[in-house]
Amino acid sequence: MSPRHKPKVQSARPESAVSRSAFAGTAALGDEWLVTNGLGGFACATVSQANTRRYHGLLLAALRPPVERVLMVAKADVTACYRGERFELATNEYDDGTLAPRGFEHLSAFRLEDGLPVWTYTLADAVLEQRVWMAKARNTTYVSFLLRHATRAMELSVLPLCTYRDYHSHTQGGWSLEVQAEKRGCRIRAFAGARPYRLLIDRGEFIERADWHWRFHHRMEAERGLEAREDLFRPGVFTLQLEPGEAATLIATAEDDSPELPALSLDGEVRRRRELVRDLPGETPEWIRRLTLAADQFIVSRQAADNGPEGKTVIAGYPWFSDWGRDTMIALPGLTLATGRTTEAASILRTFAGHVSQGMLPNRFPDNGETPEYNTADATLWYFHAIQAYLQNSADESLLQELYPVLKEIIHWHRRGTRYSIHVDPSDGLLHVGEADTQLTWMDAKVGDWVITPRVGKPVEINALWHYALVQMTHWAQWLSDPESATYAAMAQEVAQSFEHSFWFEKGAYLYDVIDSPEGTPNESGRRVDASLRPNQIFAISLGTDLVGKERARSVIDACSRELLTPVGLRSLSPRDPRYAGAYSGGPRDRDAVYHQGTVWSWLLGPFALAHHRVYGDVPHALALLNGLAAHIEEGCLGSVSEIFDGAAPHRPRGCFAQAWSVSETLRAWHVLARTGIPALAHLPRLVGG
Repeated sequence: MSPRHKPKVQSARPESAVSRSAFAGTAALGDEWLVTNGLGGFACATVSQANTRRYHGLLLAALRPPVERVLMVAKADVTACYRGERFELATNEYDDGTLAPRGFEHLSAFRLEDGLPVWTYTLADAVLEQRVWMAKARNTTYVSFLLRHATRAMELSVLPLCTYRDYHSHTQGGWSLEVQAEKRGCRIRAFAGARPYRLLIDRGEFIERADWHWRFHHRMEAERGLEAREDLFRPGVFTLQLEPGEAATLIATAEDDSPELPALSLDGEVRRRRELVRDLPGETPEWIRRLTLAADQFIVSRQAADNGPEGKTVIAGYPWFSDWGRDTMIALPGLTLATGRTTEAASILRTFAGHVSQGMLPNRFPDNGETPEYNTADATLWYFHAIQAYLQNSADESLLQELYPVLKEIIHWHRRGTRYSIHVDPSDGLLHVGEADTQLTWMDAKVGDWVITPRVGKPVEINALWHYALVQMTHWAQWLSDPESATYAAMAQEVAQSFEHSFWFEKGAYLYDVIDSPEGTPNESGRRVDASLRPNQIFAISLGTDLVGKERARSVIDACSRELLTPVGLRSLSPRDPRYAGAYSGGPRDRDAVYHQGTVWSWLLGPFALAHHRVYGDVPHALALLNGLAAHIEEGCLGSVSEIFDGAAPHRPRGCFAQAWSVSETLRAWHVLARTGIPALAHLPRLVGG
């Protein structure tokens, strides 16, 4: 049975809920949950509470937000004693294949309540409820236990399993962590220079009993061809007794001060989350409400090099990405403006403006704080799209005035030439990008010196974005009475005159992916072109600057519909292409080799729906294109959208289990289309597109 069709039960609240029958087989080890703290830190694991990834844990703290992420507390294994019986609620898998204990067998339901994970265990005639949340802007995780129903008291023992490591690595045991007892808990220092963290409980006691637990197996890492074994440190055990109706909370924190009381913390977090969806119209589908909550997970703080505040940024994806320029600019309209968060949008735009160098936005801020990397041709161009979306959804003219000198600098550098041979070709006004052994577009897979999808030359979406940037600069210059508006208008007109003539592939009736490419094949005009049928051409339509005539635009949409469209996104390459790969699997080299060779990318579904609407004008059909992702948020990381999927059915989710642009572009497209075609939702924010 496809995971897309596993059985569900209804929750008292209209949120995700999974029945006991859903935990048969591997479902309990496959579905995942995620909570975040707005700093880049997070907690996540499977519904069974087994850790199947190196990234699973209860406290992954961001020590220099949003990076330097360290796994401190991997899990907390719970045993309940009730009416003379012992119930082990944990699930662990070991490298010899043993799955023990099998706590998911006591799990009667799992749900997301206000986006937070809640487990319900049935133990004889008792019902025990567990939930996890993180404090906003704090490296602090709460794990609460509520004895919802029982006929007598229940005893709990909570066994924390700890470490101290970079979240990309694994722990091999046998070394000594310092454990210092505190009132109802302990303080752990892994080694000299490590950030101390504390484990506390608000009811019960802590008994120090240091030891190592050995040879845990992370099956998802093994599937990815990576090291999969880990050892974890037990500092001791918490013991407590709950009467019916009572609750207790374990707190894991890397902060120096006292954590907020659990009840106050939970109440504040629930109120904050409900505020995020408060202004959505009543007609908004439940899955869009849930994606609105998911959007909140990606907006985080960035700390300046001097440890002071710098502003907001966007985590590209959980569990392993940090903030990337390209992903941030693509994701910003859907994450912030579709959710009414213009203040955060402005902060993100300012944050990245401060890192512009030679007319380029950084592609990536490394985890360990090194100099930002600028190997991207499209992040900077998506910046113009994000700014225009902001201006359409706010009355903040001052931000444009503030950023305008940076925008002029960007156009200047692109015109004269900047890193990686990014420059305007004076013969046609189109933008050339790239050098040998570089990959500067979003199709950026590279293994050593092997550039798997070489796109040196004039990529189709880069030039659609370049034209969009020039069109916006023309409008903004006029708005600000800058006489250079005429220059920008002339540049935009030159690109428009060159684009369709240069990129139209008559035989295929769609747009070339790259022209003037050293790796291309000469066409009838003698230009070296890449005629691969890829989804990048949709941006020539979805951006809305009328680069392609109506009939040809329709032909592009039809070609992509026939060969690239799936229920969960667009394939990155036509299945008719001999390089097509229908499965994304194997070790790192195997996966990188097919990353853009047929793998489905969910973030493309939103722009495609908008492009489809532009040429066909059918709002219900365009909205229906998005509905495959409504089913997907019931699998994988529940309530979110995966980065990629296999090209072949049943399109198994792969890559990051929660991806910013996958969530954001779905939200943006839905809001644009709903505002266009559903009168009751006409007051939704105005977003770019459609």
